[in-house]
Amino acid sequence: MVFRIALLQLMPEKDLEGQLEKGMAACRKAKEMGADLALFPEMWSDGYFLPQTEEDLEALSIPADSPFLRAFSSLAEELQMAIGITFLEKHEPGPLNSLLLFDRRGDERLHYSKVHTCAFDQEWVLSPGEDFHVCDLDTGRGRIRIGAMICFDREFPESARILMLKGAEVILAPNACPMEINRLSALRTRAYENMVAVATCNYPKGQPDCNGRSTVFDGVAWLEDEPGVRDMCVLEAPSEEGIYLGEIDLDMLRAYREKEVMGSRYRHPESYGILTDVGC
Repeated sequence: MVFRIALLQLMPEKDLEGQLEKGMAACRKAKEMGADLALFPEMWSDGYFLPQTEEDLEALSIPADSPFLRAFSSLAEELQMAIGITFLEKHEPGPLNSLLLFDRRGDERLHYSKVHTCAFDQEWVLSPGEDFHVCDLDTGRGRIRIGAMICFDREFPESARILMLKGAEVILAPNACPMEINRLSALRTRAYENMVAVATCNYPKGQPDCNGRSTVFDGVAWLEDEPGVRDMCVLEAPSEEGIYLGEIDLDMLRAYREKEVMGSRYRHPESYGILTDVGC
């Protein structure tokens, strides 16, 4: 089974209504392109704009059952296509940086909030999420185990490792930062060491501190009947705004995971105690 993810590398509009209109049009285009899932960049509801006052944050944040998000649920059902929509979520004591994944029936399958917030910068006003989640996604042609991490989460090996241990085959990674060799290498490494596919959607060049280069790494580093190693990067978008379609061969990934040595097969968790010591 080939799983097709449309990365909606879009410039934001000026308000929530504009984000809704542009986002829905992009999802319709993604469906025309043959996508099974459309993924937005980080915090699409307000174009990753983070005011630093409580009053302004309250005005911009939206609840998980808001009309904005219900509209994408209805659209997913209409298009028979999964949608990963991102938003600034209303929450106490501070908003959350969240993603909702609706399946092709419009049902909520995954609700994830960024655990590793950039508290050293503008995201100090946010509350962090508390856990990593994985769900089953019915594509109509089969089921896939999907997880999510958001932007800075990628810099912590624990994020993708936990998702892999919970069964993730594909990790969705909304993003809002410049994608350069080191960040791209981190994504490649998360895919390699866990034998998972990682799909990252960034804002294009023109959005402050962003440069496009959305990617899909399919997690398969080599094949038995092919010499040498293969490039796991099956898509790297240019810097320009656009909708970019990446394909993940799930049959190939699953066969690879059955026999290769990364992931959980040769771990020694009994030696990793320091990783859960909050004093370190």
